[in-house]
Amino acid sequence: MAEKYNLKNPAVKRILQEGKEMQSNPSDDFMSLPLEENIFEWQFAIRGPGDSEFEGGIYHGRIQLPAEYPFKPPSFMLLTPNGRFETQTKICLSISNHHPEHWQPSWSVRTALVALIAFMPTNPNGALGSLNYKKEDRRALAIKSREAPPKFGSPERQKLIDEIHEYMLSKAPSVPQHSPSQTPEEHLRTEEAEAEINPENQEAIPAREELLDEAVGDRILEEQEIPAPANPNPRAGGVEASREIPSQNSDTRVQNPKPQTRVQKPDDRLYTMAIIGLTIAIVLLLLKKLIKTTEHGAVFMNGS
Repeated sequence: MAEKYNLKNPAVKRILQEGKEMQSNPSDDFMSLPLEENIFEWQFAIRGPGDSEFEGGIYHGRIQLPAEYPFKPPSFMLLTPNGRFETQTKICLSISNHHPEHWQPSWSVRTALVALIAFMPTNPNGALGSLNYKKEDRRALAIKSREAPPKFGSPERQKLIDEIHEYMLSKAPSVPQHSPSQTPEEHLRTEEAEAEINPENQEAIPAREELLDEAVGDRILEEQEIPAPANPNPRAGGVEASREIPSQNSDTRVQNPKPQTRVQKPDDRLYTMAIIGLTIAIVLLLLKKLIKTTEHGAVFMNGS
């Protein structure tokens, strides 16, 4: 490759140096290499940034370096549909040829690719070559981007694209699946199903059963501390609604019943004492009334 170019040219020296460094110190987040027939054209692929709708995706593109590189910025073009940038269109970024006033000669292809990854989840704000797809659509495109590399250019370009795609597949994690939120019961069933598939997780279910049994046991002890009514007939003192307690031999999927109001029967002794007190009060009232009547009669007789 080097024999075809003037090694005294600053741009050629810089490009060959960056290509060598890219191969000797590869990254898991991106890969880029120049064409053998034209070192000013690079093919690249970046990995979608984590914790975003692009996570797990592999996005290919093309870099065109100017003859004045590194004193002038390169141009970038995405080849993989992604929902953030148009494909086969030079995109507008602060590191691209659309803004040469921001470019620094100390920057490199590696620096530009890191910046491009950082730009993926940002708001496009109507920039040239930008798109603003929904997150669901971008996530679907991220999954599809792993299936096959894009078709672009000559056989030499396509060969380099395929090699870069294979490398990125070996480094990129799978696309996370975002399922709707599950209820605690459904989550418990899902964990049990996963435990049946994976024997290593089978110890987790007995541990969870022990916690449930302990919670049930505590509830039973609390209910046993409530004094039982003396009258065994539940119809005599009102309605008694008890909480359903699952036994330890029941199904592991324990469903907590809704708490119901417990109406306890009054104690017979308290009831008897209340009746006696009421009787005494009535007798005292009668005696007081009788005394007043007697005094009134005596006064009447004395007056006559």
